[in-house]
Amino acid sequence: MLVGEFCNREVIIVDRATTILEAAKLMRSEHVGDLVVTDNRNGQQVPVGILTDRDIVVELLAEEIELDKVSVGDAMSYELLSVTEQDGLQETIEKMSGRGVRRLPVVGDAGELVGIVTVDDLIELIAEQWNGLVRLVGKELVGEQTRRD
Repeated sequence: MLVGEFCNREVIIVDRATTILEAAKLMRSEHVGDLVVTDNRNGQQVPVGILTDRDIVVELLAEEIELDKVSVGDAMSYELLSVTEQDGLQETIEKMSGRGVRRLPVVGDAGELVGIVTVDDLIELIAEQWNGLVRLVGKELVGEQTRRD
């Protein structure tokens, strides 16, 4: 299965100049734990960083930094790891676990933002697959009992 088949296409984006306070309010209003930071390049939104709720709490609030005085560009994670729509499920999981990240922007062929994949998305997908296997085993048992009767 390819990432492009199951990633979330509704990504909340923000630019570097946005204050952390504005970003936190956006996270709250959109019910998300991350914002993908993008630059506009030739009309395409290209991911350049990510800001998470954890970044805000651990790096800024815990240090008592005034959230309206710091921009997203000052606080975002710059070592952005991303995946393409054509990357596979296993490859994506390996990238995430290798870097210890819970969220990855998904990019198209030109590097443009097309979605986001999260650990929660992957757990949900894998759980659905496991549930399918459980149903299979259950039907197999019922079929076997029916054939014997």
